[in-house]
Amino acid sequence: MSIKVKFFSKENCPLCDDGLNVIKSLQREIPFEIEVFDIYKDDKLLELYQIMIPVVTVNEEVISYGILEEDKIKKQIIENCQENNS
Repeated sequence: MSIKVKFFSKENCPLCDDGLNVIKSLQREIPFEIEVFDIYKDDKLLELYQIMIPVVTVNEEVISYGILEEDKIKKQIIENCQENNS
């Protein structure tokens, strides 16, 4: 089973664009799926993440938000890959 990373953002958000570039950069190193969600298309997501975006989750756990911590995200993805392979 592959790792699924969820990326929550909105349109016209430079910080979100930068964050997605971080995630795509990691994806070149580590195989995982990215699902991108616009929080303004889902009221529940808007309520959850409005002041936090961009937000990255791995296995439904918030890993990083705002100015994304690439090392923290990478570590969590690698740990999840290892758990899935054991």
